[in-house]
Amino acid sequence: MNHILGFIGSGNIGQAMLGGVLKAKLLDNSQIIVSDVDQQKLEFVHNTYGIKTTDDSRVLAAEADVIILAIKPGIYDVVLHSIKDLINKHQIIVTIAAGKSMADVESIIGADTKIVRAMPNTPALVNEGMTGLCCNANVSAAELQEIKVIFESFGQAEIISEALIDTVVGIGSSSPAYVFMFIEALADGGVRGGMSRNTAYKFAAQAVLGSAKMVLETGLHPGALKDMVCSPGGTTIESVASLENDGFRSAVIKAVKVCTDKSKLLSSK
Repeated sequence: MNHILGFIGSGNIGQAMLGGVLKAKLLDNSQIIVSDVDQQKLEFVHNTYGIKTTDDSRVLAAEADVIILAIKPGIYDVVLHSIKDLINKHQIIVTIAAGKSMADVESIIGADTKIVRAMPNTPALVNEGMTGLCCNANVSAAELQEIKVIFESFGQAEIISEALIDTVVGIGSSSPAYVFMFIEALADGGVRGGMSRNTAYKFAAQAVLGSAKMVLETGLHPGALKDMVCSPGGTTIESVASLENDGFRSAVIKAVKVCTDKSKLLSSK
């Protein structure tokens, strides 16, 4: 890539993306600039990655070809208003925030701006992120593919319609929290059976990791993989029956729905 890539914000997600891009060698250090109001974060980023940093987002906006807004939704409008006069029709603005539609961004910086909306999740921190991507009509297919490559440097990415972005929040961006709860609950079961807490976490987390890889790498239906573990009259089918009786799957489906509904509510404000 021949772009100058800018990150406004250097929190966990911003640093995860930055690290992924550099590790994948998509760009070298001289092609990246980071801005943040937190001087400690800027110092850490500069010392860790050897890239240019600034505490002025306008400096970044004047230099970067692709600008990733890795900031909290609550300050999006303030930041966009501060840089809008520097944005030109050739730059690509990448947003990462629930409740901030492309139309919201266009209303501030102009309808002729190239905008990509991305919805990643926290496993990006360990290069296993999952991101949903969509764009407005000003972004070409080739440009969207280049942005997709950036997000694939720290996980996987899928191009979707913006109409599905709230569902992505429910099943992708927020779902690591559900999985962490499941791992914690599995570990609690292990502790109840006499296992140490640390050992129980290791067993539970590795079971989730391995199971997820089986779904992704075998291409088999999750139900078929479940059936492979369930011997007739065995221990696993007994626990599966217990989970079904307690509404395990319906609870997860409901959790995704309420999360999606909340995201839609934020988008409507």
